Amino acid sequence: MKISSTKKTSVLKWSGCSDIGKVRKNNEDSFLGLQFDSREVQRLGKIGEASMGKKDFTFAVSDGMGGALAGEYASQIAVEKITTLLPRSFGQSATGLEAGFADVLTELFGQIHRALAYLGSSYEECAGMQTTLSLCWFTPGWMYFGHIGDSRIYHLPAKKNEIKQLTHDDTHVGWLFRNGQINEREARTHPRRNVLQRALGGANQFVDPQVGAVGYEAGDIFLLCTDGLVDGLYDHHTVELLRGKNPSPAQSLVAASLKNSGRDNTTALVVQVV
Repeated sequence: MKISSTKKTSVLKWSGCSDIGKVRKNNEDSFLGLQFDSREVQRLGKIGEASMGKKDFTFAVSDGMGGALAGEYASQIAVEKITTLLPRSFGQSATGLEAGFADVLTELFGQIHRALAYLGSSYEECAGMQTTLSLCWFTPGWMYFGHIGDSRIYHLPAKKNEIKQLTHDDTHVGWLFRNGQINEREARTHPRRNVLQRALGGANQFVDPQVGAVGYEAGDIFLLCTDGLVDGLYDHHTVELLRGKNPSPAQSLVAASLKNSGRDNTTALVVQVV
């Protein structure tokens, strides 16, 4: 982890894009952007730019699973819960790791899990509903993140061309890759790469999200995405597109991934610090 050297007010630029892909009949991915303080919440558009000022920002992606439309509903519930729960914690997290952000994010993930589990057990059409969730919470100088499932959060530092995956895929294949037992190509083609070990809702009894914090500086780029995007892009190609001049990097990423794959719903959310 690096200590942020940000002194002036940071400006965030973001772009989001989601596509149903070439195979699926409905889009079970969702993404969200929020600007908030303790009194009000503002939903952000798919493309925008704003100063941090006196408000925090949150960006999230989720990938739902379940029968019929349950997966689509699950991912929507996850992002909507963020809208109501996270603003209550505004202002708690300006001083780094000791500010309680881990407790806030763990409770947030727990409440989403309980809501999904209740609906899944109460309504037949919601049976088995579950979702991944990857969330970035930007405060002055710090980005806090929470994660569960196989959606991902990446960090591309301003002065490097090597992208780092901040989150761990909650799959056995992800564990094999992290421990050096398979390479990137083998992980992408493994027959069990999409078999989740943890998610929100469903039959998962306990929720233990991965949480962390990263200090950021001008020029840093963060990417949140579902596994559909990763299926069609290698890391080096992702870096090239993130460094490009397209006004919507997220749209460029999704288009490139669909060209190479498109077997799943595909979502990208890019946040640039300027």
